[in-house]
Amino acid sequence: MQERLEDLERRKEEARNAGPQRSVDRQHEKGKMLARERIEYLLDPGSFHELDMLARHRAHTAGLDSQPYTDGVVTGWGTVDGRKVFLFSQDFTVMGGALGEVFAEKIHKVMDLALSTGSPMIGLNDGAGARIQEGVVSLDSYGGIFHRNVQSSGVIPQISVILGPCAGGAVYSPAMTDFIFMVREKSHMFITGPDVVKTVTGEEVTLEELGGANSHSTKSGVATFVSNSEEEVLDQVKVLLSHLPANNMEEPPSFEPTDDPERLCPQLAEIMPDSANMPYDMKAVITEIVDDGEFLEYHSAWAPSIVCGFARLDGKVVGVVGNQPLILAGVLDIESSSKAARFVRTCDAFNIPLLTLVDVPGFLPGVDQEYGGIIRHGAKLLYAYCEATVPRIQVVTRKAYGGAYVVMDSKSVGSDLAFAWPTAELAVMGPQGAVEVLHRRDFQSAADPDARKAELVDDYAERFANPYIAAERGYVDDVIDPAETRRKVIAGFAAISTKREELPKRKHGVIPL
Repeated sequence: MQERLEDLERRKEEARNAGPQRSVDRQHEKGKMLARERIEYLLDPGSFHELDMLARHRAHTAGLDSQPYTDGVVTGWGTVDGRKVFLFSQDFTVMGGALGEVFAEKIHKVMDLALSTGSPMIGLNDGAGARIQEGVVSLDSYGGIFHRNVQSSGVIPQISVILGPCAGGAVYSPAMTDFIFMVREKSHMFITGPDVVKTVTGEEVTLEELGGANSHSTKSGVATFVSNSEEEVLDQVKVLLSHLPANNMEEPPSFEPTDDPERLCPQLAEIMPDSANMPYDMKAVITEIVDDGEFLEYHSAWAPSIVCGFARLDGKVVGVVGNQPLILAGVLDIESSSKAARFVRTCDAFNIPLLTLVDVPGFLPGVDQEYGGIIRHGAKLLYAYCEATVPRIQVVTRKAYGGAYVVMDSKSVGSDLAFAWPTAELAVMGPQGAVEVLHRRDFQSAADPDARKAELVDDYAERFANPYIAAERGYVDDVIDPAETRRKVIAGFAAISTKREELPKRKHGVIPL
């Protein structure tokens, strides 16, 4: 028995050090952690249980001479802050972390376990894509991962952490997960690399420009969260997990509040400018309302005319969506509509109530927007809100014009409660535009057209650009002092927390993708 135990330990030690020392040194020289070091950093100490540690590839005729244990990926389960998660960590020191049949089978197994047990699935990606030597077997194996991503979608949280290269077909698994984390200067995602791009299109582009964290967090909207180091990224993963339930049948974790639910927010009145044409920072409004000013922003650098993210109110998780007047006056455009739609659907899938702060002058006009499909993309956000069954509260802080007001979770599309500040302006369009349409002949024929126009604008603003007509008709449930926003919203969510809503039975809706 002793000999067998020694043999077992020898094999496991080989598995723990599967990559050659040269590859290990190169990984560290690049400032990157090893696959197991990442797992140790992310999980609670001593909680990791490894699966398929002694697995090895079977592609003996493919020209692969060595048969390292683990086959280039470490899989298993553990806990983060005491909560169970399943994960895989690709090992770049073993065959460049390239995916082959056994490699994929290990990932299939751990994904199946995550889904069947209702636990979050985390992928730590650092690999060279498909293993060329195993040919079509590798491609088929990717299909198995993609299929499981879709089966798990909306059932368990799926988190992808890109910690090195992720190229070709390998990018589509992260793309179908709920959140993607990247590290500046070290993470790269692309379908085709710079050399292929140059050959096909003649464009010269660097690796970082094409698929780096900065490009994907500001231009493509692929990366949800970006940090400067692997440690920061993994810390952010832990913070995100603290806002998510284990699965769609559970409620998000709640904590004993450290911020008074009855706290007034007099600073909100100071944040709002006297002039309706002056911008202010919606993030300042959000951090004033939520517990301890803590706000985990979603896609912070992409589509900045809308702000989305996770926070807590009275210790309970909420998803917050708000127009950002600092950027393009807070208009809805193609990118902001898509960003908010995905966030709303994610919150709805995982039982996270939604707070929507409205200051929207409309949809962004322009030929590029129309040709780019603003109608279709704007409909995504409308669809997402109409479909959401979680508790929903709308607060109109200032402008709420036209169809954009309706799209931003109005009562007519299913918001449970709607509040408005006295500064709210609910109308088909702004006073300036309305007067141009309704009274053009009137002020043009006046002795002093500018003075008459200003008079008409003031009259329209006084009569229509206020929350009281909407309040008279019940489109707004209450007009509130901004200082009371926090306590009103907390009380509102408490009142509607037991909300139950059934959608019509169907296979699935046809969202305007």
